Amino acid sequence: GLFNERKGDIQKQNESLAVALQNVYTPESSGQPLSTAPLDQVRMDLQQQFDREKGGFGIAPKFPHTPFIERLLRHGDEKGLSMATFTLEKMALGGLNDQLGGGFCRYSTDNDWMIPHFEKMLYDNGCLLSEYVHAFVLTQNPLFARVSKETAQWVMREMQSREGGYYSSYDADSLNENGETHEGLFYVWTPDEVRLILNKNEYPVFAKRFGLDKKPNFEGQWHLHVYASLAELANVFNRSKDEISTLLDSACEKLLSVRNQRIWPGRDDKILTSWNALMIKSMAITSRYLGRAEYAQSATLAIDFIRNTLWQNGRLLATYKEGKAHLNAYLDDYAFLLDALLELLQVRWRKEDITFAQQIADTLLDQFEDKEKGGFWFVSHEHEPLIQRPKSYTDDAIPNGNGVAIFALQRLGYLLAEPRYLAAAERALKNSAAGLNQAPAAHCTVLKGLEEYLTAPQTVIIRGKRRELSQLNRVLNQQPHLNRQCYLIPDQEEDLPISLQEKIPADDSAIAYCCEGMSCLAPLLGDEIERKLS
Repeated sequence: GLFNERKGDIQKQNESLAVALQNVYTPESSGQPLSTAPLDQVRMDLQQQFDREKGGFGIAPKFPHTPFIERLLRHGDEKGLSMATFTLEKMALGGLNDQLGGGFCRYSTDNDWMIPHFEKMLYDNGCLLSEYVHAFVLTQNPLFARVSKETAQWVMREMQSREGGYYSSYDADSLNENGETHEGLFYVWTPDEVRLILNKNEYPVFAKRFGLDKKPNFEGQWHLHVYASLAELANVFNRSKDEISTLLDSACEKLLSVRNQRIWPGRDDKILTSWNALMIKSMAITSRYLGRAEYAQSATLAIDFIRNTLWQNGRLLATYKEGKAHLNAYLDDYAFLLDALLELLQVRWRKEDITFAQQIADTLLDQFEDKEKGGFWFVSHEHEPLIQRPKSYTDDAIPNGNGVAIFALQRLGYLLAEPRYLAAAERALKNSAAGLNQAPAAHCTVLKGLEEYLTAPQTVIIRGKRRELSQLNRVLNQQPHLNRQCYLIPDQEEDLPISLQEKIPADDSAIAYCCEGMSCLAPLLGDEIERKLS
């Protein structure tokens, strides 16, 4: 047949296709210098895509685009901050956010964030949660603290397995009484149904808040979307904002317990290492800034599950379901997990977590680095050969693995004074330079690593008695220092990595060692720590 006649041509075509694919997926190191130019450019690009009226970027279907939001929160200027917080506010008050149970759906089908695609994914919530927390600490807007708590509580209540890992997702569809599937059925209401559940004080306030006094917005029914602010409701009903809040809270609680009796949407109970790592990181950040120990506890259960179940013979596995862990892990699994461990260590230090972080980083370098050109392949050296071996620097629905690896390796490198990690991060950044300069908005996660390459983060190590440290922890987390990592290590900790040994206070007071990159300042003692660091 054709194959035998044209074998040589077909082979040639296959080879040239393989080369073309290789070029698509393997950016050449461009020799372009690493500078702040893409950081300035991305700010302008995001402003052009920003929807000034409704928040978010681009037009419907509207996705959360968390790498954009994170970039704007980190950029630090007034306008960028207002674009990020306006978007977070619109999403929080819209139907994208489950107004009764917490947690965000995948995307909005309209420009108003009103009617979502009703699927709830662990990775979206993992990415969004930390941005809401950061926005809260930057603005002190109580809405952001509330949404962070509701999301974290949803995760612990509905997404955490008994074994400790987090499940993957909830379907968009659920069954009706006749056994037919319908999207969004679990979430929607009719005014008559709500009226039967709420008392006469709650109903009118709830109806005005969530639009039950307006036309139906989803297939003849009502999906909850906030139409009236607390201030407006206080005005209309001649009550204080606190009274309005109390009525709404009790109404939501009643409706949630009725909703829980409905037929639930299906849950995908796979436990994926990379998605778990995104959520572990966010739960750690939420615990640290909101002072809620139970969120760190939830993250710790998930880390221990991964270490005990998905870390075997010095390698990570990617997925677990019904007692079976399998599939060699990918770049994202290693990079996200390293990043998550560093966040959790900043909430509470545990020797086994710093050891685990070093093992993950060493395996990442050993198994994924492109030794010749820099950067990290998506699949490990042990993976079966592929037509093309992808290496990408652009963000997708989740942050880019190379970007997270760069960021986390730099931070671990500074913490442990380990030049190997810093050098690998630098090689990856140089390999990404052409793409960064050409399309910075597609590379927001890598830009985070670039930012800390150009201005090294501050690394703070505080030693002292546990009681002193927990007091300091509270004070230091009133403000977000997005370019700082801070580890509070109790003075009785032993077997520390070499760079952290010898750092014990002489007496009962705490002592802080602060380094900018690799250069360290004189230690701070006692009251100085609060004064200079908060």
